[in-house]
Amino acid sequence: MEAKNLTTATAWKFIILVGVVSLFSDMTHEGARSITGPFLGTLGAGAIIVATVAGLGEFLGYAVRFISGYLADRTKKYWPITYVGYVLQMFSVPLLALAGRWEVAALLILMERVGRAIRNPARDAMLSHATAQTGHGWGFGFHEAMDQLGAMAGPLIIAGVLYLNYTYRFGFGVLLLSASAAVLVLVVASFLYPHPQHLEVSVPELETEGLPRRPFWLLTAATALIGAGFADFPLIAYHFHQVAVVPDQLIPISYAVAMVVAGTSALILGRLFDRLGIPVLIVAALLAAAFAPLVFLGGSSLVFLGMVLWGIGMGTLESVVKAAMAEMILKDHRASAFGISQAVFGLFWLLGSVLMGILYEYSLGALIIFSVIAQLCSIPLFLLISRELCYVRR
Repeated sequence: MEAKNLTTATAWKFIILVGVVSLFSDMTHEGARSITGPFLGTLGAGAIIVATVAGLGEFLGYAVRFISGYLADRTKKYWPITYVGYVLQMFSVPLLALAGRWEVAALLILMERVGRAIRNPARDAMLSHATAQTGHGWGFGFHEAMDQLGAMAGPLIIAGVLYLNYTYRFGFGVLLLSASAAVLVLVVASFLYPHPQHLEVSVPELETEGLPRRPFWLLTAATALIGAGFADFPLIAYHFHQVAVVPDQLIPISYAVAMVVAGTSALILGRLFDRLGIPVLIVAALLAAAFAPLVFLGGSSLVFLGMVLWGIGMGTLESVVKAAMAEMILKDHRASAFGISQAVFGLFWLLGSVLMGILYEYSLGALIIFSVIAQLCSIPLFLLISRELCYVRR
């Protein structure tokens, strides 16, 4: 019992330390993300360009995970791969302050997403070893809450910069501080925990040969459908700016609100997932699907309600989905599984983002219908997963 408690305590220390890295990381890239839509607009980019850059960035930010996840599992070099990703991601953001053309800014935005793609599967695989001791839903939910604390702080910092009448460029420069802090804490984490795979000493309940194949692909398809209908924030921010439903100074605040909700919902839904399983994903998908009509057609109060629902969807994708996958996959193959699933998600996010950018120029109603239907189509797949996993457990 004492050894188990020691392992659990050590696992929590690792989760918290990696959470601090994510806090500073998200402070950096989410702070930037809260204004990249309007910033591209000031450089001459239109709605289609903004949506396409956002969608392509998300696609690369997920597609590259297929490669980095495979390499992480094949080489077991989890920390070096994580280092490369964080360094590329963190220092692409402050360089936006120097971008004079939308093409240059777009390239840096894409570089930031690629860096995120390189580091995520390896980092998530290391986290999965620790969360095996705490409960996957609770552990990933706690990490996501710290992640979203930074995602809230970053946009608030940018909002303060804009409130003081400084420029977007100055805001990007300020984020160099949090970028440097993220890399520094990462160095500390790798020094203290060079072999985080040793944190997982118990065998997961569902680790049976051949089991993960069908539930894994069903979960991958379900999250891909959500991604197709999940409007990226740069397009939402562009809409807020164009129709003036939210003042420019409050656009980062709306994003910060969504990040608070994402972190809170990740904690709550992650804990519920450990007890109830896949039905938690069904409820979250139903709630998140309602964001589009509120965000794109609502007044100022309904817009913020829409961002709350958008935040629930984001928190679910970044925590509960990872917890579900960690339960399905053998520990030596989790980085590959995360990479494959997230690459498919990114492809559908790209296709959906481009389509929604085109629809935005012609019909908001059509954009909303597409968004809602695409997300709701995930629910039958979640029901199938729930039935299959219950059958296997019996």
